[in-house]
Amino acid sequence: MFALFDDAGKFLAGRVMSEADSSMQIELDSGKRVKVKTANVLIKFAKPAPAEILAQAAAQAADIDVDLIWEVAPEEEFGFDELAKEYFSANADAVQQAAMLMRLFETPHYFHRRGKGRFRKAPEDILKQALVAIERKKQQALQIEQWAQELAAGNCPPPIKDQLYKILFKPDKNGPEYKAVVEAAKTAQRAPLDLLKDAGAIDSPYQFHFKRFLFEYFPKGTGFPALEAPPIKDELPLAAVKAFSIDDSMTTEIDDALSVQGLGSGTVTYGIHIAAPGLAISPGSAVDALGRARMSTVYMPGHKITMLPDDVVQTYTLIEGRDCPAVSLYVTFDEATLAVKGSETKLERVPIAANLRHDKLDGVITNATLSGEAPADYAFAPELAFAFRLAQHLKAQREIVRGKPETFNRPDYSFKLLGANGENTMSDGIEPTGHEQVVIGTRARGSALDLIVAEAMILANSTWGGWLAELGVPGIYRSQASLQPGIKVRMSTKPAPHAGMGVAQYTWATSPLRRYVDLVNQWQIVACAKNGRTAALAAPFKPKDAELFAIISNFDTAYSAYNGFQSSMERYWTLKYLGQQGLSELDCAVMVNGLVRADTLPLVFKAIGADNLPRHAKVRVRITGVDELTLDVHASVIARLDEATAADQGESEGGDDDEVLDNAGPLTLAIDVTDADAPAGEAPAA
Repeated sequence: MFALFDDAGKFLAGRVMSEADSSMQIELDSGKRVKVKTANVLIKFAKPAPAEILAQAAAQAADIDVDLIWEVAPEEEFGFDELAKEYFSANADAVQQAAMLMRLFETPHYFHRRGKGRFRKAPEDILKQALVAIERKKQQALQIEQWAQELAAGNCPPPIKDQLYKILFKPDKNGPEYKAVVEAAKTAQRAPLDLLKDAGAIDSPYQFHFKRFLFEYFPKGTGFPALEAPPIKDELPLAAVKAFSIDDSMTTEIDDALSVQGLGSGTVTYGIHIAAPGLAISPGSAVDALGRARMSTVYMPGHKITMLPDDVVQTYTLIEGRDCPAVSLYVTFDEATLAVKGSETKLERVPIAANLRHDKLDGVITNATLSGEAPADYAFAPELAFAFRLAQHLKAQREIVRGKPETFNRPDYSFKLLGANGENTMSDGIEPTGHEQVVIGTRARGSALDLIVAEAMILANSTWGGWLAELGVPGIYRSQASLQPGIKVRMSTKPAPHAGMGVAQYTWATSPLRRYVDLVNQWQIVACAKNGRTAALAAPFKPKDAELFAIISNFDTAYSAYNGFQSSMERYWTLKYLGQQGLSELDCAVMVNGLVRADTLPLVFKAIGADNLPRHAKVRVRITGVDELTLDVHASVIARLDEATAADQGESEGGDDDEVLDNAGPLTLAIDVTDADAPAGEAPAA
């Protein structure tokens, strides 16, 4: 005697060796003996042999018309053997019964299981829905197969191209587009990114980097809704100054300006004037919502995505020839000793006499002209000379607190992209295509004009930070516990020393058109200027305000991402520059872990042969290839340019040579070809 039984949804058959009331001992063809509950035994038969019944039943099951048996099946619950007798004959044998059992079991959308060998046919409406879903899944599988074949053949189907960034970085692993890419990558035995690139899914490396960033941080695009800049309703007095700003020529968000009064009198009043959108934009307003959503202007070579609409920016920017609303800090100094005599904050209209552009004046306004060693033939020469003298003094004071001087051993790099007409792309506001001619320039860090602006902003931010604390008004502060390696700048709502700056407290309040935390701090400063000792009651944000902590968290996340993107795009254009200039060899300094830093370009990369060289060793490196998509550089050391010295045996002071460049490595994709079927440091500048 043989028996067919259900073993956890799998049908097995074997010889009955013994039988009790509730169980049987059954020997399988493999010789293995198993104990089977009697309730799990579905068919007892004398012939054919166990292996034959399973094979014959499977063959017959495929021929059973499931639509027909659904039609003839009773409405009430039934057994498989009953339906076998209805379909085949009243004398249906063991093979036919097993065939019916298998057919019912494998079509659960037609027949619902109701126990061992028991079934009930699905209601007609539920069956129709199930059949539609099955057909849809079948068609989807065919679509996935077709797309995968197209990709492997070098053609990218439009639906996959439309979802490129979602597939690569935030995939729906049950989506047909994702599954098609995974299937194609497996079939072609290629990396998904390479496969998609060769299939034409990526228009250009530049577009890939830019659109990837937009996909993650600007999914609704970079445009603004139509909004009018709210007017400033305060009656503001006109300041008796002639202020000037110092910015790059491409700067449209002019946040700050300076003024100097009282030269030659023994007491000089130094004015730091900050654009005042906080006098018009109120917390919770429509314009505020735009700024809070973006948190900062995004910068990149040749282009920027502003925090606020240009119409709004132009309403409050400190443009020359206009009396501009401003939050002004006036600090009074002894002209001889530069000792601080006092400070005062005013809300006023400030006449902006000039917008000075440092890229046009760096060669004109120099340390020599400002210190009187060379003729100073330019506007605001006396004022700039005092501002430079004061900046040097303020910097020296901060360095005493820091315990070490600020040293800048590398230049700042600037990027200019030239279109087909030779014009700077920043001047026309048009998004670059990635094929522009790139010009990389250098400016010595700590140049005269930079120093003037940087020290003025540090003075304002540290002074206002202390004032907020004195009046019990919370602000958003930046602090650094020490200059020890690994101690990073953090943001909080309470004042704390900033070791990197060498100041007792430090806010960001001087760029309210470009950074949201500056706008928030300006609201708090305005409340202090208007209300004095009662400012804590009038300020928009109160102590321990949960909203302030949320702003800090959101800003920190966005600002870090924007800076990372800027670094990536600067790296892209630097690699582009290598090709445009035909540079195949670079002089570099060795860093750590096989990294080298180019002497004359903002480029850090790994070079074969650099691993065993000491830090700061000078080497010549040959570039053997670049990948504009992954931003990889392939290179090797071909010569050492300096002599091995005793310094090679130990570490010298390396400054920030062991900083990690996060954007130097290959892209990290969210796509995984193994799981397609798975279920669902502070710079002291302004």
